Amino acid sequence: MQVFQKEDSILGGIDEAIAILKLCAGHTENDEWVSGWDQLQVHALKEGDRIAPRETVLTIEGDYTLFAHLETVYLGSMARRSLIMRNVAEVVQAARGKQIFYFPARHDHWLVQTGDGWSAHVAGAIGVSTDAQASWWGGRGIGTVPHGLIAAYGADTVKAAVKFADHFHRDMNITVLVDFENDSVRTALDVAHALGDRLWGVRLDTSEQLVDRSLLDEMGGFTPTGVNPRLVEKVRGALDGAGFGNVKIVVSGGFTAERIREFEAADVAVDAYGVGSSLIRGQNDFTADVVLLDGRPCAKVGRAYAPNPRLERVQ
Repeated sequence: MQVFQKEDSILGGIDEAIAILKLCAGHTENDEWVSGWDQLQVHALKEGDRIAPRETVLTIEGDYTLFAHLETVYLGSMARRSLIMRNVAEVVQAARGKQIFYFPARHDHWLVQTGDGWSAHVAGAIGVSTDAQASWWGGRGIGTVPHGLIAAYGADTVKAAVKFADHFHRDMNITVLVDFENDSVRTALDVAHALGDRLWGVRLDTSEQLVDRSLLDEMGGFTPTGVNPRLVEKVRGALDGAGFGNVKIVVSGGFTAERIREFEAADVAVDAYGVGSSLIRGQNDFTADVVLLDGRPCAKVGRAYAPNPRLERVQ
């Protein structure tokens, strides 16, 4: 059995695929399960390896009845994990070394969080937003003072930020959303004055349908909606002018690899990017084909045996 996919991608889920084979390959004999792993020869690339279109990433040799029932399970694991790795690696590369925060947890079913977080971590994301996403490497989720908490404190961003910092500043970098009142410059300064050294960063998250109040007198020469380079410039200038040059700026809200590349090309003063739903979109399907039978070619037309010297025997 030979497995491949069709993208320039990063191989994810291969450790899960191997674990599935180790645990579930076999047969039932006298109503008891008998493992078949020792009867298989498995060769594979490694988790996180760069892979080319149609490159063989996994081969399984042995009695087909031992593992035929597992094809959907191991292919699905590899498809999902590789998709996340490929997407995250693209934004990491676009950001040119700046931090990427992986924020799509709310956009998908909660059961995918553990493996997705691991894939994002392997691909280079600096932080994930839930403990479940960080659980496979023993980490913790990170986050920012959310809009919901600000609303719970009567739309008072400063009060919400202070309360949050009182509880969590010893455990995490305190980052505060500053767009609740659509006045990011003023709110960023108010929060910086209130938190002082406890403030790690401010997060700009202006809706793509809104123009921040600080830009109302400047419209005409650029696209003023959402989080745009001029808004970042104004927040950075205000923080620096008030003596808060150490406060980081995180941007979020509809960021993709293409948009990050635009910001980087313009040398926008961003310290980190929060990226959400774009990281779980797209596809990275894998296909498995029987290509040899008893050592002889036996594959459907177009799917011939394609040996790959990069594969290593799995013990």
